Amino acid sequence: MATMAAQEIKRRGMSAMNEQLKDGPVWVIANNTPKYVVLFADDFKRMMHEAFVDGCLKSDAEYRAGLAKPATVEDLMSAFDE
Repeated sequence: MATMAAQEIKRRGMSAMNEQLKDGPVWVIANNTPKYVVLFADDFKRMMHEAFVDGCLKSDAEYRAGLAKPATVEDLMSAFDE
């Protein structure tokens, strides 16, 4: 993954970032520490969708394996009282 100093972005603007983004997400370094990751919005949307689908598949597998059971809101809230 590419890196870029925050000062470089401040000096050159987003055009500097756009050059780096051609090769994928970019770590932004501030005070010698990775602070941010910049990526295109479409890539972020794809990642969020994949995480959602993975979570759904994991939940389904847990349910089918008997590791989860259906519950109502009342069931869940009563668990806090215990």
